[in-house]
Formats: sequence, C-alpha cells, structure tokens
Amino acid sequence: QVQLVESGGGLVQPGGSLRLSCRVSGSVIRINDMGWYRQAPGKERELVAVISSGGSSNYADSVNGRFTISRDNTKKTVYLQMNSLKPDDTAVYYCNAALRLTFVAPAMDYWGKGTLVTVSS
Repeated sequence: QVQLVESGGGLVQPGGSLRLSCRVSGSVIRINDMGWYRQAPGKERELVAVISSGGSSNYADSVNGRFTISRDNTKKTVYLQMNSLKPDDTAVYYCNAALRLTFVAPAMDYWGKGTLVTVSS
C-alpha cells in the first residue's frame, strides 16, 4: 500500500527553523510533482511549495525567500526547509505527491496525514 509518511513538525520559536520530510512508502513507477500544503485553524488549505520531478520549484508569496523545497528521487523523499519562521506559519502541513503506480494507470494525487508546526514564544 502506498503512503506518504511525514516527519519533522513541532514547536519552534519565532525566527527559528524546522525541516519537514515526506517519504513515499510502497512501490511506485514514477513520482511527478511533490509539494507541501498547509492549513491553519479556521482557514482553507493552501499551497506552500511545489517541486517537479526535474527540480523546478514554486512558492507561495508568503514563504518565498524563507522556505526551500527539495527532493531526493533516490529516496522518494521531499523536504521543506523552513527558516525565519513566524507565528503566521503555524498550521498543519500536508505532503502531496502525484504518483503513478502502474504503466497503464495515470498519476494520482496522494496526501500525507499532516504534521503540526507551531511557531510560538
């Protein structure tokens, strides 16, 4: 069974850093775009950053210059390095990946269960 397994959330002070990881567990033949979304209390889920299989990345304006997304295709893992964290970054962060499981089926979206990031003094 294919799953996205996230790790790295926690409590950090404003100005601090955290690194999130998300590993694809199970057998896949191709991983297309991978990304991170977040959902703060009372708000809708929003895109934070996305990275293509070739390494091209895009960021939400609110995190551009502070967050860096990267991936290691050999480890089937995507990372989100978060620096200069602000209280407004507090949210549940979800990993997303477009996975192709067989040669006959198209890629489908998979989601992790989410990891909580709390930025507070």
